[in-house]
Amino acid sequence: MRAGRDGGGAVRAVQKVRHRRADVDGLEVFFREAGHPGQPAVLLLHGFPSSSHSFREVMPTLADVAYVIAPDLPGFGMSSSPTVEEYDYTFENLSRTIGSLLDQLGVGRFFVYLHDFGAPVGYHLATRAPDRVRGLVVQSGNAHEDGLGGQWDGARAYWADPTDDRRAELPDWLTFAGTRDQYVAGLPERLRTLHAPESWHLDWERMGRPGNLDAQFALFGDYANHRARFGEIAAYHRDHQPPALVLWGRHDAYFDVDEVLAYHRALDRMDAHIYDAGHFLLETHAAECATLMRSFVLDNV
Repeated sequence: MRAGRDGGGAVRAVQKVRHRRADVDGLEVFFREAGHPGQPAVLLLHGFPSSSHSFREVMPTLADVAYVIAPDLPGFGMSSSPTVEEYDYTFENLSRTIGSLLDQLGVGRFFVYLHDFGAPVGYHLATRAPDRVRGLVVQSGNAHEDGLGGQWDGARAYWADPTDDRRAELPDWLTFAGTRDQYVAGLPERLRTLHAPESWHLDWERMGRPGNLDAQFALFGDYANHRARFGEIAAYHRDHQPPALVLWGRHDAYFDVDEVLAYHRALDRMDAHIYDAGHFLLETHAAECATLMRSFVLDNV
């Protein structure tokens, strides 16, 4: 941390991000950390096919008011990537790994950021111990049927009948081109040019580890179990009413913007912001989202 000046000339702290590793039940879990443990904790959970790299630009702003932890889930980023024979790639099991990391770090209550595959991980943590969750920041994190549009028809067919023939009908997204599309699919050219290509090159390099594509497909298969939990998640929303900040890119090719209204109907304390952006909103709107997230933490401690 060092001193700097804001736009009005006042001195403010400039928070630095620390890059750490922890042994969690025999796995090496890489995580980024900023702020001080005495501050309210914020857990940032990334989605497919990325890592904590997604949060590199929002962490310094958040760390001014929070203790921020952004882990790479097992099989992603710089964390261990055991094979499917060595590790049970389900969202529930990922949540238990992350829960053990939080226990090591002494984190009690926390805000949780839910993006893509990070959403089922975070909702397992929330439904298992609802009193620990101070609030939700949802960014293209699905918890209702509303967000699963026609683009999910092939997935639904496979989940209902997971045969080789059904798998052959799925789009081949576990490729370099499919990895890049997570960032830029469906975007107009003015937005595509805002995305730094290093992100998908890093993701694809990490997915190239032995056995990792099998792990990614196993998590895709387990997303059916996340969908089956929508009723349980709805009960969590209804009974506990966590405050929520919902952030979305209107060009998201994977999760429909109708999902935002589903959160609106479910939660009494919910603020939503829809941007001219895609699935990886923080790649183009990190500054705007970081400011909102900082205020959300301050308003709910």
